[in-house]
Amino acid sequence: MSDPELIVQRFENPRARFTLAEDMFVERGTAADWELLHDLHYKAEALPFAPKFWRLVIGRDTIGVLVTGAPKGMLRERHITFPNLKPNGQDTKMTNTNRYKFLNKNFRVISRFVVDTMYRGIGAGYRMMNLVSRMEAAEEAKPLKVIEIQSSMSKFNIFGQKAGFKFAPPQNANKYDAGLKFFRSHFDATPQDFEAVVTEIETSSNQDKLIQACRDFYLRNSAMENTGAARDRAQEKVAGMSVRDLIKGIQQVSLASPMYGVWKVVDRPGSVPARLPLLAFDCQGTSEPLKWAP
Repeated sequence: MSDPELIVQRFENPRARFTLAEDMFVERGTAADWELLHDLHYKAEALPFAPKFWRLVIGRDTIGVLVTGAPKGMLRERHITFPNLKPNGQDTKMTNTNRYKFLNKNFRVISRFVVDTMYRGIGAGYRMMNLVSRMEAAEEAKPLKVIEIQSSMSKFNIFGQKAGFKFAPPQNANKYDAGLKFFRSHFDATPQDFEAVVTEIETSSNQDKLIQACRDFYLRNSAMENTGAARDRAQEKVAGMSVRDLIKGIQQVSLASPMYGVWKVVDRPGSVPARLPLLAFDCQGTSEPLKWAP
């Protein structure tokens, strides 16, 4: 009896393939999808202004959620990337109002994004991010020009870059120097050690004085509390903040340095379906119009 024939195939550029990806789809979601997975996100407490929800599903199960929001009115990294949007010191109420209207009409920002831990490391995240950017930007009722992202994680995980986003050079927080000076003059703990700073306040013999110093610094340096309608209630809001929220806010304004990236829209309004298979990402380049067809 002759030996069975053995056939060996060798591919010139082998590529790993996750077979279940064929059954994954991106579509509009709801706040319920965010509630399902939000505990896996490090910013689980709050949602952005004017949120829209998108989800990644396999069968009936939600395995990923992406939330977009309205863009911030002022953003240093945006002014570097789009210098024509930067205030010039001679702005009037009319020019500022028109700037906000332009941003709200043409920009959206990816604000929250989380994938179930069972499905990480397979390329689902960056694929979903690119497809959601296309789907939201090409909505016929409100087409967009730019999708933004601000993400600290992008310094360590290049999912945004893989999705086609172009990033500005990293910047220190606006109040970095002032924040370090404040921490060094009031605390022995390392500024980045949240729990150590909170513990130092809670065990201090001058706790009330230390907390008040924190409130004063945060109120003086937080752009979020000092711009727009929020500034009318800023003192009241800051006075009611817990110690943990107060330290988190100070660390945010002085130590946070999220990467700023943009994806410029390439699809015509109305040209992207309301539901896409995850693998539609692979049918074209990240900055090419969608070529996938059902």
